[in-house]
Amino acid sequence: MKIDFSILINIFNRNISLFIHGIKITCLFAIVGTVGGLILGLLLGGIRALKVEKNDRGISKFFKVIGLAFTRFYIWVFRGTPMMVQAIFLYYFLKPVFHWNSFTAGLIIISINTAAYMAEIVRSGIQSIDNGQFEACRSIGLTFFQSLRYVILPQAIKNSFPSIGNQLIVNIKDSSMLNVLSVTELFFQTSSIAGSNYRYIETYLIAAIIYLLLTSLASAILNAIERKMNGGKKVKTSMEFS
Repeated sequence: MKIDFSILINIFNRNISLFIHGIKITCLFAIVGTVGGLILGLLLGGIRALKVEKNDRGISKFFKVIGLAFTRFYIWVFRGTPMMVQAIFLYYFLKPVFHWNSFTAGLIIISINTAAYMAEIVRSGIQSIDNGQFEACRSIGLTFFQSLRYVILPQAIKNSFPSIGNQLIVNIKDSSMLNVLSVTELFFQTSSIAGSNYRYIETYLIAAIIYLLLTSLASAILNAIERKMNGGKKVKTSMEFS
């Protein structure tokens, strides 16, 4: 079927306010989901990095075992099921408890979903740090969590920045799954416009172009930040388009 670009431009001009609103909501969900997921992921990743040692006894060993079991289960569930299914289930299951609206639920759901991926990113970043640094921290009297906070995590985050940034790009696209909750992000707005004008090809092509522009802009910004973190050196990352 032939694409009529004059109709495409007309659709965009007549619905520009709806597209802009959708872009704002999509960016908000992507940023909040990534930041919230990173904060929770740091906690989960730190727990995942714990090791049950032979000299652990009593309550210390108990909490380590429980913490490791919980984080493994959390990551297994949220990485192993689609976010769309998680959104529908958690929204309706917890609505009688929290009495939340779809917007609030969407922000929380995308954050806890992202946290499962961030936890593994943080864990791999921690494991990339030489064990000698943990031993050096212990030699000067720092606890495990003090070592993480002041020495290990800052390095782990820097090493994992490409993967963390890539999660932001993923969230820009995956926020479209929250349309099942009637969150008025870009995909929801596009579906509404297409349903009113019956020009599905042109309308969804506009959405595809907007998503491409958003992810390209995010990639450029993240790559600039990474170059600054690396002293101005250009580093090839998974966020760059080849």
